[in-house]
Amino acid sequence: MSASKHSLKTASWSKNAENQPRRVGVELEIAGFDLDHLTQILAQFFDLRIEHPGRYERKLIGDPAGDWVIELDFDLLKKIGREPRAQDVKGQELEQTAEDLLAWTAEMLVPLEIVSPPLPLTRLTQVEEMISHLRDAGAKGTSDNLINAFGMQFNPELPQLDAPFITRCLQAFACLYDWLFKHTNINMTRRITSYVNPYPKRYAQKITQADYQPNLGQLIDDYLMDNPTRNRALDMLPLFAHLDSDRVAKVTQDALIKPRPTFHYRLPDCNIHQPNWGLYIAWNDWVEVERLAEDTVRLQACCDAYQDYLNSPLKNMLNNWADITETEWLNPPSQ
Repeated sequence: MSASKHSLKTASWSKNAENQPRRVGVELEIAGFDLDHLTQILAQFFDLRIEHPGRYERKLIGDPAGDWVIELDFDLLKKIGREPRAQDVKGQELEQTAEDLLAWTAEMLVPLEIVSPPLPLTRLTQVEEMISHLRDAGAKGTSDNLINAFGMQFNPELPQLDAPFITRCLQAFACLYDWLFKHTNINMTRRITSYVNPYPKRYAQKITQADYQPNLGQLIDDYLMDNPTRNRALDMLPLFAHLDSDRVAKVTQDALIKPRPTFHYRLPDCNIHQPNWGLYIAWNDWVEVERLAEDTVRLQACCDAYQDYLNSPLKNMLNNWADITETEWLNPPSQ
């Protein structure tokens, strides 16, 4: 594979809604290490200091962008690990035995998660280098084991926070979802989970109609009606909670929703153990969503074609929307 195919495409927008350099958070779920070994590897790679917020969490301190978090991706165990152990000997022994059993089980089933701070887009190349470094050290990913439903997630900041812009981005993602799913080649283990479900068909039909021009409140309400869950390939709940927390809280009180002015792209696998795998694969796919959202003429034509496809049983039978997307609606490879 040529170097150009490994390069990171340039995002459509370089500034965030506050006219500052745009940032993106990256999350990786991996196996192959214990918590302290992985933390040491990353601390040395980034030249950062280690803190211990709990028995199953580590922080890397000293990055100008913010703290990195490395943790066992199991909220109950993290909560237990933040509490001091019992003082009496018998109580401590019983508590530790139960906790150790839970930890032993969790370590076989759930990944270690690396969570970056919001990074300037210019630092994505450093994340790519980190991935290569971890692979060389023995990191394992999604397809290494049948039970590894591991993912890589992006949290790119939005350049605008108004309803028309957000609507265009949702439309672009709905139109490109089938292609993204096929191109990403999602692992079967993650396919049968609910983590990266598409938007329901009725919602995709609603938002890609030519006359769909909601205000912000209506846009959020429409989303919540059909997507009251974080388990979507493009999870908009963090963004909508940032924009109108009360409106979101009326529908879902999920404590894991973290309000922030970002998208939450959850679709990609994390095949970090594969030699040619890297951040560039999923990032470049995401850039296609941004490019379609930016090109209003192409977006409207694509939405019209998608509506026609969804509403035509014969076209559904004879054609594949992912293939149509690639041949007719994506930017040429040279762009």
